[in-house]
Amino acid sequence: MVPTRLLGKTGERISILGFGTAAAGTRLNLRDAVRLYEEALNLGVTYFDTAPEFAGYGHAQKQLGYLLKNRRKEVFLVTKCWEPDGEDALKLLQQNLRELQTDFADLVFVHSVGADKMDPKTVFGRRGCYAAMVKAKANGLARFIGFSGHNRQGRFVDAIKNFKVDVLLNAVNFVDHHTYNFEQEVWPLAAKKQIGLIAMKVFGGQNKKERSGLSHSMMPARYHEMAFRYALSQPGIASAAIGMATRAELHQNIKRAKNFKPITRGEAAKLRAIGKGLSQNWGPHLGPVI
Repeated sequence: MVPTRLLGKTGERISILGFGTAAAGTRLNLRDAVRLYEEALNLGVTYFDTAPEFAGYGHAQKQLGYLLKNRRKEVFLVTKCWEPDGEDALKLLQQNLRELQTDFADLVFVHSVGADKMDPKTVFGRRGCYAAMVKAKANGLARFIGFSGHNRQGRFVDAIKNFKVDVLLNAVNFVDHHTYNFEQEVWPLAAKKQIGLIAMKVFGGQNKKERSGLSHSMMPARYHEMAFRYALSQPGIASAAIGMATRAELHQNIKRAKNFKPITRGEAAKLRAIGKGLSQNWGPHLGPVI
């Protein structure tokens, strides 16, 4: 089975490999997606990360709902609310739960905190998304609240200093370390507060310049093994959420999780050099830094 780690102060243990459902939701039909999710669960992947269609996840939530009908108790279910206004965010959460065929999410993220549309004054205002998620938690629609995002790491520092949160989901890889650097600018403060930490965009995210119909990551495949180990070697991290749409990808990542070994100092030094070079080509591809 896939190893598990404690998710911050939540008391929950989750698989160190998380299933990011965007790739399957946009590329697979219902039958193939449900089969892939079920196989992952059978092999010990318990953390399933999803979001609504307009956030780039295709039909992932509706697909995942068919798995949850019979196996809800086995899954640590994560969804996202990408609406700055509280009323809109609450409506979106309710819609998400209907699509997922469940009464509650284990974790709901105030999503993409670094995005232009997520103005902190609105998001964290009295009638903003965060206040709505606190209310949703009190009403049993979510067990835990998180902040997710790929950029503008300063917004996360401000948010965790001023608001209670259970989990952070951020873009963490050895290339974007040189551009966004959540692992050094945000995560140490979060770890002091026992906030759960989850990495995404471990392979850099999708290469949007790739014109084929398949999803290709920014990071060359030869570095994926080290990128996986880099992310899961960060202090306090519980899981790496990785997008998967084929059985081959699933089994490859499960093998990586089962065989995981922390990176050594020597490997870390090599990755810094490689990452610095790649970062010059990637640039701020996940959005503005400030």
